[in-house]
Amino acid sequence: MVEPGGKDSGRKEPARREPDPDRVREDTTRRLERAMGTLGTAAMARMDDRLMWFRALSAEDRSWVGLVAQAGIAAFVEWFQHAGEGRPTPSIEFFGTAPRELKRSISLQQTVDIVRIVVEVVEAQTGDLAAPGGEDQLQQAMLRYTRDVAFAAAQVYAREAEARGAWDARLEALIVDALVRGEVDDGLHSWAAALGWISSPVVVLAGQTPDDDPQAVIDGLRDRGRRSGLDMLAGVQGDRLIVIVGGADSVSAAARHVVPRFGPGPIVIGPEVNDLHAAARSARAAIAGLRAAGGWPDAPRPVHAEDLLAERAIDGDADARGQLVENVYLPLVGTPLLDTLATYLEQGTSLEATARLLFVHPNTVRYRLRKITELTGYQPTEGRSAFTLQVGLILGRLSETIGT
Repeated sequence: MVEPGGKDSGRKEPARREPDPDRVREDTTRRLERAMGTLGTAAMARMDDRLMWFRALSAEDRSWVGLVAQAGIAAFVEWFQHAGEGRPTPSIEFFGTAPRELKRSISLQQTVDIVRIVVEVVEAQTGDLAAPGGEDQLQQAMLRYTRDVAFAAAQVYAREAEARGAWDARLEALIVDALVRGEVDDGLHSWAAALGWISSPVVVLAGQTPDDDPQAVIDGLRDRGRRSGLDMLAGVQGDRLIVIVGGADSVSAAARHVVPRFGPGPIVIGPEVNDLHAAARSARAAIAGLRAAGGWPDAPRPVHAEDLLAERAIDGDADARGQLVENVYLPLVGTPLLDTLATYLEQGTSLEATARLLFVHPNTVRYRLRKITELTGYQPTEGRSAFTLQVGLILGRLSETIGT
């Protein structure tokens, strides 16, 4: 120090001592511990004020969110107390406070909103929470903790999504397998409800599996369904791909969305049914049609199972046989139309030869053929229809023979 005479007295000011970081951390930790309840309450109040989705939650879910927020604050305080001891990363165990159902009802973005609110509440009170000289220390800790918690939240949701995806895939496989086997019970609706299936009507398609990885094929169909607004379930069974489509405006619309996902070879569309419970009938017809499709090499792709009734019946499909007898034989039996059809087919669809053998005018034969078309839906003068009528006629005769 320089004295009034201009001479240095030789005395120096005492050096200013820097606060001990560990002591400051201890003091700040004590302040944080005392304020934990207040911070949790303030965080809940701010979430209620700022987050519309939070206000829409049930009372139970809001309570769980409050517990998660409180647990997060407590975890930060515990981590902050030991942060100077080389602790690598904050603990994320407080996320386990929430039940799995809450993680499904709150999105990752909403979780980030919760973390942001909690951080804002703590940061707003940094001046009161930090011990003298510890403001920067607390702010730096908050930055690191927030970053690591954000990553931790993403990790938790990724695990949940992976587990949910595996469970959904298992349910999907069970539903497809049950429908293929025809084992339909109340459990099917429970499984479908768990997957969010609400669509009607329903149609089933069967074809060959492409060379791609089966799971990739199914994932691609799910993605296609989401983008097109349709419900889709799929299953790979050996070299066979089964796809169940719900909510399409028409069968052709359903086919248009999924046909490109099949491998080469025939694709068969089962009949449209009202709901998933009745889809076993559509699946049974589609699979039987796929099995018999080789009998019609020039069939369109895709082809309706109803257009393969004759081939399915010859292949042993009991449903197709019963349908042909009901649709072809029973409407004609006991009328002159049956003899007219049999004679017409036996005479190679010759109108004149049929008229001569039946001793009627050719116009009478024409009239009867039109009536046959009206009653059965098949036109005797058209090649494919004539073949189906022939098979239906034979099956009807056999059914009467067996019945007697």
